[in-house]
Amino acid sequence: MAAETIERVVRFIETLPVQPASDMDGAEAVAREISSPMPEKGGPLGPVLELLFDRAAPKAFNTTGPGYLAYIPGGGLFDAALADLIADALNRFTGIWAPAPALVRLEADVLRWLCGIVGYGEGSVGFVTTGGSLANLSAIITARHEKLGPAFSDGAMYVSSEAHHSVRKAARLAGFPDTSVRLVPVDERFRMRPDALRELIAEDRAARRRPFLVVASAGTTNTGAVDPFAELLDICGREDLWLHVDGAYGGFFVLTERGRRALTGMERADTITLDPHKGMFLPYGTGCLLAKDRGTLRRAHSMPAEYLPAMPDEADRVDFSEISPELSRDYRGLRVWLPLQLRGTRVFREALDEKLDLASWAESELGRIPGIEIVAPPQLSLLAFRLRRDGLDGKALDALNRELLDRINARRRVYLSATTAAGMYVLRICVLSFRTHRDRMEMAIEDIRDAVASLR
Repeated sequence: MAAETIERVVRFIETLPVQPASDMDGAEAVAREISSPMPEKGGPLGPVLELLFDRAAPKAFNTTGPGYLAYIPGGGLFDAALADLIADALNRFTGIWAPAPALVRLEADVLRWLCGIVGYGEGSVGFVTTGGSLANLSAIITARHEKLGPAFSDGAMYVSSEAHHSVRKAARLAGFPDTSVRLVPVDERFRMRPDALRELIAEDRAARRRPFLVVASAGTTNTGAVDPFAELLDICGREDLWLHVDGAYGGFFVLTERGRRALTGMERADTITLDPHKGMFLPYGTGCLLAKDRGTLRRAHSMPAEYLPAMPDEADRVDFSEISPELSRDYRGLRVWLPLQLRGTRVFREALDEKLDLASWAESELGRIPGIEIVAPPQLSLLAFRLRRDGLDGKALDALNRELLDRINARRRVYLSATTAAGMYVLRICVLSFRTHRDRMEMAIEDIRDAVASLR
């Protein structure tokens, strides 16, 4: 069964360069056709693999391929797929230390490495999540516990208007009314404005609310903006606020020299969200939360139970259930540990440097296309642009850019997405797949140039 499955997987990966960047034609019909009742009797593997690989998987955005430049790509390293196969077959319980100390130690090493990458020192800790959304939830809960205590309905937190929607959702799940989340305006580069933040904090204190948390972004999903950490840290220090950095998209660029410069100050945040399924090109479902002080996570998440073994708080031992929401969990750490063991950190650094180069090159090439306006230049590896036409504005200009996006994506060599920024409908390019190289970016620019010309 393993050999038959791996054969299909390898065939899929080897043909990625010639697969369409997206194929949604008839996808809804296929979804209906393959739905079935729960089987009473089993059958052979072959037809099941055929259904998955030949019918279901192709009708999708090709998020694994080199032409996927939409949203935030996740590469899906094959090394990590092997790690999951091993972890699932071993099926060891790693929610706490005692049942599998050596395997927990490997995952703890991964978190120690990640803490080191962002600049955290001794006493820091973290845990692997299914993604940035749950990491942001735990960060808000930790900040709530440390800064507000058990009564928190009067708490106020601050996020930029460009922050990922998971932050506002996490606030609601953590028990805060929507009015507790204050949206801070952004500047011309879509970064949180420190002056506006100060005004909102003063307004809330005057209204007898309790400001407690600022969530800054290390690369927003909309435009790739990096908030001004140094100024925000000064405000948080003066106001005694928790600073959480959502670095799900951009945090791993700290591995590069340019990324470290862009993200200076991130290492002083109280907590940081990273998504290895973005910046380390791993499969979806691999996020993490890091904390500068391990005690903060433990105080917010620890819950004893008579049926669990003793869980001492020791620096060289980690009980993940004591610092995170989960007890039973899959062994996620191996999918980070194994690729690093096989490839080393340098390969990831070089790949991220390449993505910064490609985004900068794309900006330069787009600037040579008549009518193209760069709305958000790349602060990391994401940029936003739109087509302008004399005499068109508002809805008419938005409609023109929707048509432009459709024509670009219709060639299926690349897949771009769109968003709204500063009230404008804009197209986005996010370069973050380890399979995306200069040749595919040249295809992207060629398809954009041809699509623009076809709209004249």
